[in-house]
Amino acid sequence: MPFDASGTTVLITGASAGLGAEFARRFAGRGADLVLVARRADRLEQLATELRAAHHVTVTVLPFDLAAPGAGARLRSELAARDIRVDSLINNAGFGTHGDFASADLERLTSEIQLNVTTLVELSHTFLPDLLRGRGALVNVASTAAFQPTPGMAVYGATKAFVLNFTEALWAEARGTGLTVLAVCPGPTRTEFFDVVGSDDAAVGRMQTADQVVATALRALDRRSTPPSVVSGLMNWVSSVSTRFATRRIGALASGRLLGDVRMQASVTR
Repeated sequence: MPFDASGTTVLITGASAGLGAEFARRFAGRGADLVLVARRADRLEQLATELRAAHHVTVTVLPFDLAAPGAGARLRSELAARDIRVDSLINNAGFGTHGDFASADLERLTSEIQLNVTTLVELSHTFLPDLLRGRGALVNVASTAAFQPTPGMAVYGATKAFVLNFTEALWAEARGTGLTVLAVCPGPTRTEFFDVVGSDDAAVGRMQTADQVVATALRALDRRSTPPSVVSGLMNWVSSVSTRFATRRIGALASGRLLGDVRMQASVTR
């Protein structure tokens, strides 16, 4: 039976482009009202106008910096002030960095952890009482980078490993409540992700479209028994499974070569 979103409200983070925008289109097509959150107000308004006209749903736009500490509580307060209760949450906001860890900008790395991990946990916890009241879903966007160490993208891969394990644990805790919990693991996808990363070395394997990834997520939600996680794309799934048959050493070295063989530079002392 298809996941019934009609008459519910779905909160989508990182909704101004890519996977977030595609999730918005798909849920609007299923009759859900939407709360779209991202930093770029103009892009959100453009998408909201499109969805209102195409599907006659209510779309609330909230320009918001989710990388700031305490973003979850502030977002819920804003929605409460507007008398909006969320039934489903799509934690899509996140970004990645590429390069050797030693020379990376620490502020950028901590912001990456804040958005990819801390804010995702804050939002999940903050909105969980609302999600548990109805027939909604909690969908967290992880990555195929979650299945092995990722030299050259060490922090990004670690954050997505957290998201995958965290979400699968919540899936088990939520059994019998009526709440559907799912981690979605895309591989390289044609979005603005790689513009933010700043390197094509992070694009390993065949690119999927945002439409393909979101279609995979919705097929999982539509199943009679939704799995704790789903990998988008057959070859991405094969790659994720193959990591089980390699040692951690081999996995780290192989992944590192695919991501550009990034290495730290040894310090020279005199």
